[in-house]
Amino acid sequence: MEQKLRLEEFKVLRRHWSRGIPWWDHLVFALLWWLEEKLLDARIKVEVDEAIKEYHEEMDKVDPVIPPPIYTETLSEGSTSLPEMRLTAPWYKEADKG
Repeated sequence: MEQKLRLEEFKVLRRHWSRGIPWWDHLVFALLWWLEEKLLDARIKVEVDEAIKEYHEEMDKVDPVIPPPIYTETLSEGSTSLPEMRLTAPWYKEADKG
């Protein structure tokens, strides 16, 4: 991965601080690159944390309406005299028999 500065502010600082001395220019670049990485990591962390916080605040405002399940009992035609009990999700629809 090629190391280069991504933010314009750091590119300007590099241009102003460069002196044409190879070891100095490399030192300036390394310092600016390290600072830029730390700054970007901090900005990203703050943005992600804020987005998660906003999401949770929005979700706390919304009261989800969950309909109760449907309980049904039918007499079984088998050898037992016990009824057949069924628990079905309210959004489930059986295919029409016909």
